[in-house]
Amino acid sequence: MAAFDQELDATGLNCPLPILRAKKTLSGMEAGQVLRIVATDPGSVKDFEAFSKQTGNELLESGEEAGKFVFLLKKA
Repeated sequence: MAAFDQELDATGLNCPLPILRAKKTLSGMEAGQVLRIVATDPGSVKDFEAFSKQTGNELLESGEEAGKFVFLLKKA
């Protein structure tokens, strides 16, 4: 797993909360910084792909770790 600047724990949250929390966290970060998001909602995989396309924030990694979904988003 690549390096990241901040981590967001969105476990136990259902759509659209992981996206909303990620959006809020990213707004306080600088361009080029990387946010690691850990979520348990299976829908979050498609949500973060769509979020990345809509916002221009780059989805660096998307995967599964210990039954949780992990995403790395680079702020545009």
